Amino acid sequence: MYRFAPSPAGDLHIGNLQVALFNYICAKQAGEQMIVRIEDGDRARNIEGKDQEILEMLELFGISYSQLYYQSNNFKYHLQFASTLLDTKKAFICFCPHENEASACDGTCEHLSSEEVLNIPKPFIIRMKKSEHTCDSFVIMRTDKYPTYTFACACDDMLQGVTTIIREVEQEHNAPKEEHIRKSIGYEQKMHYTHVPDIQTPKDESDVKWLLDQGFMPEAIVNYLVLLSSHSPAEIFTLEEAISWFDITAISKSSAHFDIDKLRFINREHIKRIADMELSKRIGYACENIGKLAKLYTEEVSTTYEIKQKVDALFAKKEFYAEFENESKLLQELIQKAPYFDEFDAFKAYLLEASGLKEDSFLKPLRFWLSGADHSPELALLYPLIKNYLKEIVR
Repeated sequence: MYRFAPSPAGDLHIGNLQVALFNYICAKQAGEQMIVRIEDGDRARNIEGKDQEILEMLELFGISYSQLYYQSNNFKYHLQFASTLLDTKKAFICFCPHENEASACDGTCEHLSSEEVLNIPKPFIIRMKKSEHTCDSFVIMRTDKYPTYTFACACDDMLQGVTTIIREVEQEHNAPKEEHIRKSIGYEQKMHYTHVPDIQTPKDESDVKWLLDQGFMPEAIVNYLVLLSSHSPAEIFTLEEAISWFDITAISKSSAHFDIDKLRFINREHIKRIADMELSKRIGYACENIGKLAKLYTEEVSTTYEIKQKVDALFAKKEFYAEFENESKLLQELIQKAPYFDEFDAFKAYLLEASGLKEDSFLKPLRFWLSGADHSPELALLYPLIKNYLKEIVR
């Protein structure tokens, strides 16, 4: 059993998403289930609605799961486990000042008798007793009777039958504590850990929602995040293709540097591969020819946001071309009254003859009317895709 355990205290960032992808891929490869557990234990930091946003993100990226859990629903079990650890003398009540689960204890409280504990009218926490190896007497229950993050994770993974944990390297130091907790409770199931190196990135670029808003497609982000930490037989691939060759044991052990220019290249390649109608829908239209038109713009730009700006400009109401205002007016009238031409050469020949214009005084205004810009894909490539919309475009 694999699990992805995001916190609803902030936006999903690319490190979280990479971990989710690795868990999903490995679960598929192993023929096992993957669960999602919302780590909502820190009530003060939870943001309303953020859990649903994270789940919607997972769906958008094609990451499915078998069960959804909320950590807060297990609080009663956390308290029961803590009581068991107290009863078996593997944990103790502590009155020492504390700030977090790693706060120091001078050892005095560990040796208090039951009567002494009852006679101290102060808030207390519960600590694990030191393990034989590396763990200090860390906090497992706070004064408010809620579990610390490490204790809750250790208990939840045990309760939910998790056997493999793939997560970010920043949580690696928690593994010995979690093992100590489960062993002290009497749980013997072996846990397999993989800690994924972090991704160094500017703040904005680490936010998955920001990347999507910028026009980076989910397929491309998946491709990049898998490629970033592993060797692949191809540079451009789908999530399903990655499942056939990805090897979690071969991922890089070093931090990765996020390269948005590389992501732009990968995004451009996925735009070229996507079905024309699907691409059209993603930029707000519903026509295969608009999808084909969008792909022409990959010679200039690399995101669906940038492409949408190009296509929207093409359909937008235009002012007359300032450098050739009279010529622009003339061409507008001719195009609006022109018969239908299937081929661009015939359309161009008709306008040349009817207008009497030549060179820049003809080509610049024509390009402007047909593309909404001074620079565009070749008009001979553009025309077949927009010829049915000319009256709408030239207005």
